[in-house]
Amino acid sequence: MALAPTAFLDPALLARISDLELLARTVVDGFMAGVHRSARKGSSLDFAEHRAYQPGDDLRRVDWRLFARTDRYYVKQYEADTNVSVWFALDTSASMDFTTHAVTKFDYARFLVASLAWLSKGQGDRVGLVTMGDDLGEVIPPSARHLQRILHTLARTPASGRGQLLNTIERVAHVTTRAGVVVVVSDCYEPADRLGRAIDTLRARGHDVIVFHPIDPGERELTFAAPLTIEDAESGLRLPLRPDELRAQYRDAFAAHRAALTARLAAARADYVPLDTAEPLDRALHAYLDLRAMRHPGR
Repeated sequence: MALAPTAFLDPALLARISDLELLARTVVDGFMAGVHRSARKGSSLDFAEHRAYQPGDDLRRVDWRLFARTDRYYVKQYEADTNVSVWFALDTSASMDFTTHAVTKFDYARFLVASLAWLSKGQGDRVGLVTMGDDLGEVIPPSARHLQRILHTLARTPASGRGQLLNTIERVAHVTTRAGVVVVVSDCYEPADRLGRAIDTLRARGHDVIVFHPIDPGERELTFAAPLTIEDAESGLRLPLRPDELRAQYRDAFAAHRAALTARLAAARADYVPLDTAEPLDRALHAYLDLRAMRHPGR
């Protein structure tokens, strides 16, 4: 695996690319060198290699033409169909449309989902998408042919309304008929235990789960200096605030929420990856690939 130059993964630079297909291809091609095909062998139509015959092998797999030339028995092996369904569950609530720098949490999340969908499709997986806003949003079931639909949906979906993260995660659990991978991308404004219980539902159905949590630097540190009035993006509630007086308390509360998410998602046997939206996408891509390698050795 070859790492991309950081510039190719810089969110501020990626924000200048309006075509999500081009963006996803740029990120993935920059991050990975070459085409990594499955190392597992199975019974698909793509020939992989020969190996020496062993007692008990299916005689129908013996290459008799090769036997005629070499007087030795060899068995044909084939590339396995990976046949993994990958669901991307994207939080499209209004709170995601926040930034204190060049890229909103929502744009960062869209870049991430587009790149991971492109990467998954390249690995032979079926990809699907669920958006999570005021209502269920759009549901695109996993398919080897749905990458373009996903990219189109990401491009035209705004961040608006109240979040329905828990209901949507539970809906994903109920509409899936076979175990796969579920990638949740959200700013996680839910109590840790409630989110954990929703993830438990996915895990009970055999899904591998990774939760990406995009965090804006200003959201984490409360970097504002002057007194201001803040407005809840989803409820419209307005609140006067003196940041200097509350910064330490706010940081403690934010850190406590992060710690609770970490503990509860670990208990649910899900991977939790907080992401700084001012940083390149390398960490997110590494986390995803590490999860796949751990859950699916031989991929």
